Amino acid sequence: MKDIAKRFAQNPLLSPSDLEASTEGLEITCLLNPGVFQYQGKTWLIVRVAERPAQKENVISFPILTVTGGIQIIEIPKDAPELKATDARVINYKGVDYLTTLSHLRLVCSDDGVHFYQPEDYPSLVGEGILQAFGVEDCRVTLLENKYWLTFTAVSGNGVGVGLRTTTDWKNFQSHGMMLPPHNKDCAIFEEKINGRYYALHRPSSVDIGGNYIWLAESPDGIHWGNHKCILKTREDAWDSARIGAGAAPIKTEKGWLEIYHGANHQHQYCLGAFLLDLNDPSIVIARTEVPIMVPSAAYELSGFFGNVVFTNGHTVGSDGDTITLYYGASDEFVCGAHFSINEIFSLLKFDHA
Repeated sequence: MKDIAKRFAQNPLLSPSDLEASTEGLEITCLLNPGVFQYQGKTWLIVRVAERPAQKENVISFPILTVTGGIQIIEIPKDAPELKATDARVINYKGVDYLTTLSHLRLVCSDDGVHFYQPEDYPSLVGEGILQAFGVEDCRVTLLENKYWLTFTAVSGNGVGVGLRTTTDWKNFQSHGMMLPPHNKDCAIFEEKINGRYYALHRPSSVDIGGNYIWLAESPDGIHWGNHKCILKTREDAWDSARIGAGAAPIKTEKGWLEIYHGANHQHQYCLGAFLLDLNDPSIVIARTEVPIMVPSAAYELSGFFGNVVFTNGHTVGSDGDTITLYYGASDEFVCGAHFSINEIFSLLKFDHA
């Protein structure tokens, strides 16, 4: 299936070997979908860096954070009868789920949007407290009211929820705790208030009734969220049949709020699509793409830590008002870039999607 993405010739832009591990005894296994923002005339990525110890034969080992912020290494024999390890990302041991890697968020920047480096004197964001003991993941960045709002996945043995931190200088951060409790992720705050209210997309999950759908929440202050509404669902026998989730903050256009989202099928192939929300009432979905705008097809998207995946949390919009520079994770291992045309995405929207 052909898509409309114009991939960077320089892809992958970042690979695990391009950065150094945060702690002695760990190695970087994956670089995953970054949040994106512009600051001090540069393009910045806040990349999810997933680490674990070098793996030994017949043993699965992985790190978790302790209550005091230290790192504990857990080792489990692969032949342990109470171990379930069919997924490269998550295992279950004695009835408890664990991640096989520990993620933190690291800042890199670029003068040209292609070649990235790690600047000095900017801290990494790591898990804090018991609700982030398995790490922090998949950050989305929103610039709103001269402040950067960071929504990210907070993971622990208690579940997966949405954490919130804010900053103005990327060196000092204010933590606002758990913005949305488990099970929830894929949260992106709109970059503009609508009728005096803050809005955010998010993805609660239901195991038994319902599904992995995209919801809308609103807030009077950006901290306390409510009036949740389910606005977009998976589609049976489609590329987004198993789960869907928001990408970055929606883009304001004359036609509506344009959102690029990810969808996965039951074969765990992750593609990207788009939908359009009403400018004055973002709970109204105006249109949606039937076919993906991006499908895993390049070698680095088909093969990696968890192959057949393209997944985005961030983009920038060019001065022409049409060019989207989208940064994405490929195969849960590499950071890549691609260009899209907003008008070309519009041409794929179906306004009778319901």
